[in-house]
Amino acid sequence: MTAAAFVPLASLGHYTEHPPAEMLARSRAFLEAARRRHTVRQFSSEPVAREVIENCIAAAGLAPSGANHQPWHFVLVADPRIKARLRAAAEAEEAAFYAGKASPEWLEALAPLGTDAVKSYMTAAPYLIAVFAQRRGGPEPGDDRKNYYVNESVGIAVGFLLLALHDAGLAALTHTPNPMGFLNEELGRPANEKPYMIVVAGKPAANAEVPLHALKKKALKDILTVL
Repeated sequence: MTAAAFVPLASLGHYTEHPPAEMLARSRAFLEAARRRHTVRQFSSEPVAREVIENCIAAAGLAPSGANHQPWHFVLVADPRIKARLRAAAEAEEAAFYAGKASPEWLEALAPLGTDAVKSYMTAAPYLIAVFAQRRGGPEPGDDRKNYYVNESVGIAVGFLLLALHDAGLAALTHTPNPMGFLNEELGRPANEKPYMIVVAGKPAANAEVPLHALKKKALKDILTVL
């Protein structure tokens, strides 16, 4: 067993302590920035520099994970032909979903969002980011060890990604067709990786809309208990 080794946080220079007033101001500013993040389904085809997206994915890769195994892989898709194939496969699954696979309760929950089986945003947006969760891996490339808290870890990384895209001035949409096995085949990913999500990224279209239902956010008092 490898012994644990540590480095002083102060020596990294990665932590900055702020006076109480600045802490409060920064927390309020971040909250307001998060309030301005919205999911959209209408995207502009305007190009976005690939480095911008890669920086956002790199930020996602810094998320905490079980045993620091970083059990995720991102596939950035810009090729229009591949995007078209992914859209066709996703729409086939979504058509079955809306035609009977989904329960009436589920469809009722989705109704205020105005979703349907047509996923035109998958070919309109400049980028699709397919996120995969790795059952096995490890902290080093080529490792083949059991990964831990995979869903939790990948979920945190996607949260980092969404906020990074928003901070860069981009819009995003999280899409989870079920099942998503077609992603492994279309994108050449191994069976060890489970498709987790497709993140659509780009600038919002000029006519982009946000469902009123999506603006309903629970108040802090409804999500927080202080003991």
